Amino acid sequence: MQWFFQEDMAGDLFVLDQQESKHISKVLRKPIGELVHFTNGKGSLFTCKIEDNNPKKTQLRIIEQQFFPKGEFDIHLAIAPTKNMDRIEWLMEKITEIGVDEITILQTENTERIQVNLSRLQKKAINACKQSRKVWLPTLNDITPFGEFIQDSAFNNHQKFICFVDEKIPGHLFHMAQPGHSYLVLIGPEGDFGPTEIQTALKEGFLACSLGKSRLRTETAGLVAVHSLQLANFAL
Repeated sequence: MQWFFQEDMAGDLFVLDQQESKHISKVLRKPIGELVHFTNGKGSLFTCKIEDNNPKKTQLRIIEQQFFPKGEFDIHLAIAPTKNMDRIEWLMEKITEIGVDEITILQTENTERIQVNLSRLQKKAINACKQSRKVWLPTLNDITPFGEFIQDSAFNNHQKFICFVDEKIPGHLFHMAQPGHSYLVLIGPEGDFGPTEIQTALKEGFLACSLGKSRLRTETAGLVAVHSLQLANFAL
C-alpha cells in the first residue's frame, strides 16, 4: 500500500490540498473506496479510505490510526551547508531514509553559503519519509552560528562528537558511540572547521572522532555519521 503525507489530521474526514488531490486522482488514478496509508510525520500512521477522488479536493476517511513511539536513541546532525545545495538536498533525502531525528544547518568560519531553502529541504525529507515508510519526520532547524549552537544546554545529556580531518584521531564514531543514547554530531564545510572552532568544541565537551581513513566530502561525511550511529544501535 502506497504512503502519503498529511501534517494536520483532525477528525474522521479530511481533504487534501489541490496538489496532493491531483496526484492521487489524476496521476495515480486511485479509485473511490481504495485504502491508502498516511503519516503526519509525528509518529502516527493512518489507514484511510478514499471517499471522493475529486482532483481539486480529494476527501478521505480515517479507518484506523496507529502510533509508533520514537526509538531508544536519537540522532541530531549539525552540518555546514555545501556551496552546491544539490548536495545537501541529496543528503537530506538519504539520512531521512536511513533514520535521523534532527538536522541543524551550521554557519561556521569557512561556510560559503549563509542562506538555505528550508522549504525545499523539508520537501525532500517528506518524500524520503513516504518512500522509506517513516512515521517520524526529522526536525529541520535554520542556519545557526557555530559558537551559539555548541553552547546550547539542551545538549548536556547528549554524546557530543565533532568530526574533522586529522589522521591522528584514533577512534571511529561507530566504536565511540554508546548504544541507546542521544547523539549530536558536528560536520564542517568543504574547508573543514577552523582550529579555533575545533578547540572551542573540545572545551565544550565534544569528542573528536574519525569517520574512516578517506577524506570525505561534507555530504558524504554527514551520511557516514548517521549510518555509523544507526549501526551502533542495530541490536536495540
